[in-house]
Amino acid sequence: MAKPRVFVARRIPDAGLNLITAACDAEVWPEQLPPSPEVLRQKVRDCDGLVSLLTDKVDTELLAAAPKLKVVSNFAVGVNNIDLPAATARKIPVGNTPGVLTEATADIAVTLLLAAARRLGESATDAKEGRWKTWEPLGWLGCDLVGRTLGIVGMGRIGFATAKRLHHGWGMKVLYTARNPKPEADAELKARHVDLDTLLAEVDFVSVHADLNPTTKGMFGEKEFAKMKRTVVFVNTARGPHVNQSALANALRTGTIFAAGLDVTDPEPLPPDHELYALPNCVIAPHIASATVDTRNAMATMCAQNLLAGVQGRPLPNCVNPEVNGSR
Repeated sequence: MAKPRVFVARRIPDAGLNLITAACDAEVWPEQLPPSPEVLRQKVRDCDGLVSLLTDKVDTELLAAAPKLKVVSNFAVGVNNIDLPAATARKIPVGNTPGVLTEATADIAVTLLLAAARRLGESATDAKEGRWKTWEPLGWLGCDLVGRTLGIVGMGRIGFATAKRLHHGWGMKVLYTARNPKPEADAELKARHVDLDTLLAEVDFVSVHADLNPTTKGMFGEKEFAKMKRTVVFVNTARGPHVNQSALANALRTGTIFAAGLDVTDPEPLPPDHELYALPNCVIAPHIASATVDTRNAMATMCAQNLLAGVQGRPLPNCVNPEVNGSR
């Protein structure tokens, strides 16, 4: 029996890739940059399965070009790059990799918060470029963390893991937004469920962990930054489009807020001449939240398991459109 044909849109860790190549007739895109939409459509034309990344747009045009496609396995938790209604209409299950990124992403959220609060990027650059002349009593003064108030925007798994680190490690009080109260957060962290306006007015640190959808896109603009304390540190490890970046740059430049730490931007990569890079109180990482060996291996394994289940007609272990999971 012929092996199912699949296209892997970028090389993923061998922990998952070896599972795919052993069971499938697999073509792996060899370049550092993703295939263009035109090339991607051509590559999946006769495929049973597709491994996509957040950089690959899986839209109606691509799905129409791949009549044999049985599964899309996204190497990510988020699936904003995929037209889910279109995939569901064609009875194509879509897999993702939830859970395994939680701890690594929470670590990066805390890392960015610390780096921005303590002016680590700015002071390290000054030291490297010769502006460190002596120990300075008033040099590079940052924000304290102990006993301050943390605002979690989106108290899901990653938001909860971030809040746990900062509550237990630095004694932070926790306010959070979510569609519904989270009893576990309320009990373990003595957290308080509030609306966004209340959170923005009361907290010292804002950490964004919300899903990206039409109601959260652009949720942080001039009005929201103006509601924050001037001492606030703003951290985003969720999705770049949550933030109006021009408004953020203006808030940082004018001292409306103290500092920001970003692991995600819009677009990605952020152009080297973007105004945010020129601001000393903004720390920007190149979307590295899940970039640990163990986490990426776990993602790759989960991605492969979703793909193989789909091409073999079995339910996906992790499926974001369960109404069509195992329908083929």
